[in-house]
Amino acid sequence: MRRFAGISFALCLAGCTNLPAGGPLRHDIERGALSTLALDRRAVVKEYALVDVSDAVLRELPHVNPGSFYDSFGPQKNISSAFRLGYGDVLQVTIFESASGGLFAPSDSSLRPGNFVSLPTQTISRAGTITVPYAGEVRAAGRVVSEVQKDIERRLASRAVEPQVLITVGEQVTSTVTLIGETASKQQLRGDERILDMIARSGGSRTPTHELFVTLIRKGKRATVYFPTLVREPKENILVAPGDTIHVYKEQQRFVAVGSFGASGVTSGVTGLFPFDDEKLSLNEAVAKAGGLIDTRSSAQVFVYRMESRKVLERMGVDVSPFNERELVPTIYRANFRDPSVYFFAQQFPMRHRDAIYVTTSDSVELEKFMSHTLAITGTISGVTGDIAATRENIRSLGR
Repeated sequence: MRRFAGISFALCLAGCTNLPAGGPLRHDIERGALSTLALDRRAVVKEYALVDVSDAVLRELPHVNPGSFYDSFGPQKNISSAFRLGYGDVLQVTIFESASGGLFAPSDSSLRPGNFVSLPTQTISRAGTITVPYAGEVRAAGRVVSEVQKDIERRLASRAVEPQVLITVGEQVTSTVTLIGETASKQQLRGDERILDMIARSGGSRTPTHELFVTLIRKGKRATVYFPTLVREPKENILVAPGDTIHVYKEQQRFVAVGSFGASGVTSGVTGLFPFDDEKLSLNEAVAKAGGLIDTRSSAQVFVYRMESRKVLERMGVDVSPFNERELVPTIYRANFRDPSVYFFAQQFPMRHRDAIYVTTSDSVELEKFMSHTLAITGTISGVTGDIAATRENIRSLGR
């Protein structure tokens, strides 16, 4: 009887593969793979830091994503004085002499309003040069205006009367900034201008500011900053440089909620993507948006998953040495909602774009699941045993 019950139980387990399913089972996928790079399912796939929410943590916690123009590109000053000329720039060269009768100023002053001559405008060639009479081809690309002026004066010094050269830039193609996204244009720099200056000059955006992000691309390096940060923190509104690309784009801030939340009247847990309705959202508000904790299922622990700045974690006192100098460290913040004081902390804890919050089911629910599975298995075995006894009794009756 025991042997037959064991065989029957094995057959029942094998028959589970024929039950309805939404797709192939894990074992089928593993057996069908021709090549496998698999990890131990009990192993941690990615190392992370676990941080409990406290006063010390909140003091160091920035309210916005860790992107920073100031940290990425550093402060710059007097960028306009360092504008370099380049291919395609349009220049006009004016040459002054101290007295008439020189190379460019004739003796008869009635023929000219002053002791100067303005040459026709010309575009810097692909070779990077412009042409000036009696000075020849003068290299302009890669130099600032003052350097080109002095070079021309030096070449004319032996032929003109104390020549002075003035170069006017008609169109400086290489000293422009490209704006794309919500506002699209190509703007020529007029001096020391900042990111907000360029966005405003291009027409700005009608999208609510709390839905805007700004990416600055400079010499192959990029950084992204939340738009309101440029307004609140002056140091982030850095000076732009020739050749910069500014991408202003709309992306509504969202967070993911997974686990035993009760959104939309669901009592068995929820997985959802929830938008921010304003610039700032606290952890309390995020939990409320997801429907709050389910008192019959949820544990007291709420976890917030995000990539956190290494510098921020160091200021909190977290040991970040195991993370090999990574700029962003995978971090899980933990708040115990069984503690009455945590609601004060959670109200100050700022949610960020693309955060994920997770709450597990309580231990009692896990025990309930285990007991249900155990009862199902034992019920199946006892049912098989009863069927065997009934079958044997039927066979005996027929034999009579």
